[in-house]
Formats: sequence, C-alpha cells, structure tokens
Amino acid sequence: MNTTNGTTETNPLGKATTIDFFNFSTPQMRAFHMSWIAFFLCFFAWFGISPLMAVVRDELALSEAQIGNIGIAAVAATALARPVLGSICDWIGPRRAYSGLLILASFPVMGIGLATNYEAFLICRLLIGFIGASFVITQYHTSKMFASNAVGTANAITAGWGNLGGGATQAIMPMIFGAFLAMGLGDFWSWRLSMVVAGAICFLTGIAYYFLTQDTPVGDYKELREQGYDGLTSTDSASGSFMMAAKDYRVWILTILYGGSFGIELTMNNFLALYFTDYFSQSIGMAGVLAGSFGLMNIFARPMGGWISDTFAVNYGLRGRVLWLCGAMFVEGLLMMTFAQMDTLLLAATMLIPFSIMVMAAEGAMYSVVPFVNRKAMGSVAGLVGAGGTGGAVAAGFLFKGAFDWDFSFFLLGGIVTIISFLALGVTFSDEYEEEINESLENAQAQKAERKAAATAA
Repeated sequence: MNTTNGTTETNPLGKATTIDFFNFSTPQMRAFHMSWIAFFLCFFAWFGISPLMAVVRDELALSEAQIGNIGIAAVAATALARPVLGSICDWIGPRRAYSGLLILASFPVMGIGLATNYEAFLICRLLIGFIGASFVITQYHTSKMFASNAVGTANAITAGWGNLGGGATQAIMPMIFGAFLAMGLGDFWSWRLSMVVAGAICFLTGIAYYFLTQDTPVGDYKELREQGYDGLTSTDSASGSFMMAAKDYRVWILTILYGGSFGIELTMNNFLALYFTDYFSQSIGMAGVLAGSFGLMNIFARPMGGWISDTFAVNYGLRGRVLWLCGAMFVEGLLMMTFAQMDTLLLAATMLIPFSIMVMAAEGAMYSVVPFVNRKAMGSVAGLVGAGGTGGAVAAGFLFKGAFDWDFSFFLLGGIVTIISFLALGVTFSDEYEEEINESLENAQAQKAERKAAATAA
C-alpha cells in the first residue's frame, strides 16, 4: 500500500480515487487542470484559422477544392503524429512530451501569417495539425493520475474541456480579428496577427507545463525508473509498445469508431462555419457563433459520456462501458442525419445541439474504454485510437471538395456512423481481466468512501 497526498491505493503509484476540482496542491489535480488547459489552447490554435477562412478564401482566391484540401491537411498530420506521440509518452513521460509539443507546434501556428499563396498556406496548415496530437498526452497523463473508479470521468472532463477550444475559437478568433481591424490594420494583417496571438500563448503554456506538472503522483519517469518503481513501462519495452498495441484487434475497432466520433467533431470544426456562411447566408461573426455552439457542448457532454461509462462499469463492468459506447454512437449517427436535412437556420441551429451532445458523449465513452485495453502499452493504444479520430476527419474531408452538396455529405457521414456503431460489440475482455478490474474498482470505491468518512470526521 502507498499513500500519496491523502490518496491510498494498492497501485504503487498512488492514483487518485476522486476529482477535487478546486484542489491545486496535489500532483494529480495539477496534471488534471494543466492537461485540459493545455489541450484547450492547442485546440484553439489548431482551428483558430477556421472561422477566418471566409477572409482567407477571398484574399488568396481559393477554390472549393483547395478549401477541402486545406481541411484535410489540418488533420492529416495529427493522424500521423498521435501514434508516435503515444509511444513517446511511454518513453519519456507526459510532462516532457507535452512541453516539447506545445513549444515546437507554436511556431507553425504563428508562421501561417507568412503565407501569401495557396501552397504556402496549405503547408502551414499541415504543420499546425501536429498540435492536435496533444490529445494523446492529455488522456495519457490523466490515466496515470486517476484510479479505475474515476479514470473515465477524468479522461472525459480533461478531453471535453480541452475540446472546448474548438468551439471557443469559432467565436473568439473573429473577435480578435475584429479588434485588429479596429486598430486600422486591415484584413491582410488582422487574420495573421490573430494567429500570432494563438501561437504565442501555446509557447508560454509549454514552459508552464514543464514546471507545474510531473509524470505520476510520486515523480517523473526518469527518477522512478532509477528507483526501480513497478508499473512503469521500461525504456526498452516502450520502444516496442506500438507493435504490442497494433497486434490487438480491439485497438483497430476503437480506432475506426473514434473516426466516427472525434473525426466528426473535427469535420464540423473545419467546415461548419463556412456551411452556415454559404448555405444559410450568415456573416462571419454569426457563423462563428453558430459553429462555436457545437464545440461548446464539450463543457458537459464529453464529461457526461465518461461519467455514464463509469456508472455503467459499477453495475456491469467493462461490458457496460462497451454497451454505452455502442449506444452513444448509434444515436449520434441518427442525429447527424437529421441535422443534415434541416433546411432553415432555426431548425439547423436547434438540431445542432443534441447532435453535438451525442458526438461528445460518444468520445467520452470511447476513452473510458481505452485505458483498459492494454495497460502495458497505454500510450500507444491511446495514440492509435486517437489517430483514428483524425484519420476519420481526413477521410470525411474528401466529401467537401465540391463533388457533393455539403448537406448531403453530412447526411452520408451520419449514416456511416450509425452503421459502424455496432463494431463496438466486438470489443471484449477475458473473464480473468474483468475480475481483476472489478476488484480494482471495488478497492478504489472503498478508498473513496474511507477518504470521505475521514473528511467528515475531521
């Protein structure tokens, strides 16, 4: 048994059994808050240019096919980077991985302001996509900090609040753009300086992440390996963790499914503002607000998905988590098809809300299953599944290059999500592993009750 910051756990790394939102003194909660804040800012920078694309389109004289290519580029690099970054987390730990990513990725975010033609803009948009791999570190870090009774909720909240950046940027970037316009800088400089602001914030956050967090509740990977702690991936096996994850068919099922949940969210972030501009004749500001409402559902919807999964797990074990994932994605697909058929602004805006709620809930359900697939290759599993989200967005991007009306493209994607939701039923676990996880869950629940009783007595 090990006791760390008031949290007792059979796991030698002392994972937290509760989420104390207003506690910033423990390493668990510092990692919790820094990971979602960092991911929020990464998401903000990642899609910061999307609500300004109407201005960029006019300035660079972009065709619809070129806009589609830019949308694909925005997520293509992320799909490549996420599996690699997962293995890097297994190797050097989430603290150094996050700090390095934030600092390096801030340069293309700021550098897109140098683009003066389609080719340069496309390259910069591709490079910015690397910052989207931050999601893997966010989920990895909280999975290392929280016990089995709380990990689903912790993962869902940090990812959901981080994803809020995708909604916030739709509304805030037009305001920053407008502020620079008010200074008399004009369209040419205003959208460029807006991206410089986003990149600079990411750079500073990378520095803060290094000094304010640590890899586990009891220290960093480097020091813990030197001390011989159990429960850490060795540097030798970390290099092979990718292959360990890649050989598990369940990982590929979840990868496909994440393409139908997070991939849909990325697609909406890429194209929704222009959809409201072109199909419903809205201004840049209003289209940004409408598109932003989709991402803002993350404030509660993704955490809700994780909380429901944790609740199902108490009564039905890991199978309960899987069944909830299947149901959430099925409903998501039906709602997306319904949204695509709305032909007035009022109906489209109204249907957008329940549709977005189920997209985020499915994402929360997904990463409540991921930590239990292969704990010896957690980073690589998280990376591969995460890549599925961006891979799905890449595939979806080809539907927005001019061959189809965008409302039909949305409808087709909804149908695909509905069908693939049943793949979740193929994610199974052995009876022995189910018993092990159930025992761990019972221990975590008991420790949570003990802590609550001790706090009441005090």
